[in-house]
Amino acid sequence: MTRTLKIDFVSDVSCPWCVIGLKALDQALARVSSDVTAELHFQPFELNPTMGPEGQDITEHITQKYGISAEQAEANREAIRQRGAALGFTFSGSNAGGGGRSRTYNTFDAHRLLHWAETLGEGRQKALKERLFKAYFTDGESPASHEVLLKLAAEVGLDAARAADILSSDDYAADVREREQFYQSQGIHSVPAIIINDKHLISGGQPVEVFEQALRQIAAQG
Repeated sequence: MTRTLKIDFVSDVSCPWCVIGLKALDQALARVSSDVTAELHFQPFELNPTMGPEGQDITEHITQKYGISAEQAEANREAIRQRGAALGFTFSGSNAGGGGRSRTYNTFDAHRLLHWAETLGEGRQKALKERLFKAYFTDGESPASHEVLLKLAAEVGLDAARAADILSSDDYAADVREREQFYQSQGIHSVPAIIINDKHLISGGQPVEVFEQALRQIAAQG
């Protein structure tokens, strides 16, 4: 009998390990598809909630935030590029660990559109999430730009006029903040955080095999 699992994927669209985690989770779900199906919900988390609209150079930001050297930051980016490539995702040039022409940006408006997309069903939220990842990490586009966000929304079949209305208002702002605060109150302070059936937590961009084992074990618990 096929078992359906509820999966809350807490992440930010400017988080490279979140891309790796999602790609690995997708591949794990494909491996267990004869036994397990998933209801996947993307939940908001902002790595840089106080970042201004102009963003910040990614190397400058990473070295300041984590107290590492530029050489260490580049080594981390190379590891991310390699993990992404193994999972079929391209982190372009220096955009591994930061996109938008090697800058990091505020992502709150992107989260508002993702919240709206979830209300529409039919996989709309996942399609937008994946397109946001590609825009930032592969194409070097800014997820803070309303022009970019409207373009991406239209590309995945969302109503561009409604998206524009959302971005020009405070629609879904309170919802996004409430969800962010909820997961922080539950002890989520780094992402990705993958929560299965509201009680099983998998942290980080784990290998496909780790996700597969967890999915099988949780599904077997009934």
